[in-house]
Amino acid sequence: MSKRPFSGDRIFFIIVVFLVVGGLAMFTSAALGLLAREDGSPWRIATTQFTLGLVPGILALLALRFTPPKWLTALALPLYGITVLLTTLVFVPGIGLTLNGATRWIDLGFTTIQSGEFLKVGVILMLSLYLSNARSRLKEFKHGLIPFCAIVGIPVLILLAQPNTSTTLVIGITSVALYMLAGAPKRDFFILIGIAVVGLVLLVAMRPYLLERVKTYIDPSENALTSGYQIQQSLIAVGSGQFLGRGFGQSVQKFNYLPEPAGDSVFAVVSEEFGFIGSVLIVLLFTAFAARGFFIAAEAGTAFGSLAVTGLTLIITLSAFLNIGAMLGVLPLTGLPLPFISHGGTALFTALASVGIILNVAANRAKRRG
Repeated sequence: MSKRPFSGDRIFFIIVVFLVVGGLAMFTSAALGLLAREDGSPWRIATTQFTLGLVPGILALLALRFTPPKWLTALALPLYGITVLLTTLVFVPGIGLTLNGATRWIDLGFTTIQSGEFLKVGVILMLSLYLSNARSRLKEFKHGLIPFCAIVGIPVLILLAQPNTSTTLVIGITSVALYMLAGAPKRDFFILIGIAVVGLVLLVAMRPYLLERVKTYIDPSENALTSGYQIQQSLIAVGSGQFLGRGFGQSVQKFNYLPEPAGDSVFAVVSEEFGFIGSVLIVLLFTAFAARGFFIAAEAGTAFGSLAVTGLTLIITLSAFLNIGAMLGVLPLTGLPLPFISHGGTALFTALASVGIILNVAANRAKRRG
């Protein structure tokens, strides 16, 4: 009988349990703020969070945790193709759903899914597979930069067409980090930085709302009732929590003030209800998640496992800290959800599925050390 622990890595598993269980409690409290809104439906979003995010996410975690490692490698290419196709389907009339000027969702009738969340996992696994096989040839353009740009560039162009700048940002940063960790030359790093700068300038020129976000970040009070409204209300919520918070369920800002209290503003609700102590605890949990994830990656027995775990860990923690930074006013607003906590069944499902892959790599590391 195998002596591998069920969890794969007990410390990492416990961190995730704290994030998921605590996150569900925080999400539930934040969702109650919708009761005061005319179109609010906390019971509907709570149902979708549980039935489309938590339950299938746990099943995916368990399935991926016990999947033979060679199957994960074999799944990388088809999963990449499927997630790219799903992300493209949003542009098909009758299938894609447009909200607030963005076409990011696939309408299933009874609910919607944001295919860009699946794409994060697809890109990370595909890139990890390619880089693990081409490590010794990355200095050559035909084996390094060109294939990298193709693997990452196709999804990025699709996301920018939606538009989905925040997911593009997270995938882009994570992909470049993996590319450099795999042994790419510094020359390619500077080329990619140049491409990113030119792309950013073009995006700002074509999409004025991006420039507006930067201006709001620099001076949130200038348009306090329009573009700066969310950050102003978020800072009020964070400040109101003081050191110990108002108490669980006692947030005032979630009622009629904070936009998306159960969505990308959920950290502000947490700060108001649990104060400085609760906010720091959330930051520490995500820091511990990142530290243990990178430890598992460093100890992985295969290049594919190491790169995949690094990418999946980074994409979750990067999203978390970009969200938290935006709610504290130290970073521009991105619209990214807080992993494991914010409303979004697709995001919760993919986060839990990613955890399953990380635990799979950790378990097989434990088996080899036996």
